[in-house]
Amino acid sequence: MNTTKYEKYFSTDGFWSKLTKGAKKAGSKVIYTGLLLFYALDSPKTPLKAKVQIYGALGYLILPFDVIPDFLPIIGYVDDFSVLGLALVAVAKSIDDDVKMKAKKKLQDLFGANGVSSRDILDIDGQLLVKKNESLKVELEKK
Repeated sequence: MNTTKYEKYFSTDGFWSKLTKGAKKAGSKVIYTGLLLFYALDSPKTPLKAKVQIYGALGYLILPFDVIPDFLPIIGYVDDFSVLGLALVAVAKSIDDDVKMKAKKKLQDLFGANGVSSRDILDIDGQLLVKKNESLKVELEKK
């Protein structure tokens, strides 16, 4: 499978532009999820199928027009977070400590130290751990 046809819907410049402009409005949960997916793209542990899912989710994040427009207060990023969250669950096995560290470093640049230690970030890390454990259990049962 070649990711080239999916990459056209995502651009690194568009991702960073959207993140830096909308970070505070979107909130640390949306931004951290996006950062995890972004850094998973560069990880050699991320399989090709997962990268295709990530390109789709990040492409949706940077689209100028969403199902729920981002400029709407409170609910503007609900659809973005839903798409990112579904992609994150699908590729959870590819999110290792290196990816988390890079995402948290960038999150700290955007939100400060409090952003990294927020309950939302701990919740996402906990969900990733649960999903990885479930995947390991399934793999062990297959053997």
